[in-house]
Amino acid sequence: MISRDTAAQRRITATVAMALVLAGCTRDHRGQSGDPSQPPPASRAEAGPTASTEPTGECPPTGVRIRATGGDAASGLRALGIELVNCGEHPYQLNGYPVLHVFDEEREPIMLRVVNGAKEITSGFDQPPRRVTLAAGERATAVVLWRNLVTDSTVVATNGEFLTVAPAAGQPAEEVDPDGPIDLGNTGRIGVSAWKKADPSTPVPTRPAPPPAPSAAPSSVSPPDSRL
Repeated sequence: MISRDTAAQRRITATVAMALVLAGCTRDHRGQSGDPSQPPPASRAEAGPTASTEPTGECPPTGVRIRATGGDAASGLRALGIELVNCGEHPYQLNGYPVLHVFDEEREPIMLRVVNGAKEITSGFDQPPRRVTLAAGERATAVVLWRNLVTDSTVVATNGEFLTVAPAAGQPAEEVDPDGPIDLGNTGRIGVSAWKKADPSTPVPTRPAPPPAPSAAPSSVSPPDSRL
């Protein structure tokens, strides 16, 4: 009998990216989303089109464009695919994990722990990062994972509304569409896989894919996860 988590994991893996061998090497970044050196994202009206809403727009000065490719939610486990496109003219190198910052509805940074890999969240997403070189037009992908899990009703659940992603620490971040609320419950953590070079035979989506319906409607209060 296949467990609910195993079925959800297979569903998410198939939905987010084909041939995606995802990342691990768990490492804490306590307070990374509250890094004062990372300003809150501008409002959508001020920011104008971003990679997630205008994938064919002008290439940023960084030479790369980052966007979300759609999400999935099943049994309280959430996954959001992201991709980085080398829209410049020169090769672009990656070797590690995307850097995430989550903001609330007032665009204030949310203090949480970003876990490189998903070892504390689910299994099957913990292969270590490898050096990736993207030629012009090539893409890299990663997955953001979290759980809508509440284990203490006295602790207010956290909901993020905005997400920025940078290719690596110290590099400019872009706002991406989180495809819904980042409903972390009271876990205080979010996971992200390492960058993985995308299969060149996989078509580039013209817009983020809508998430499939979950196998079971997630509850706002989930039972404790024995693996956490």
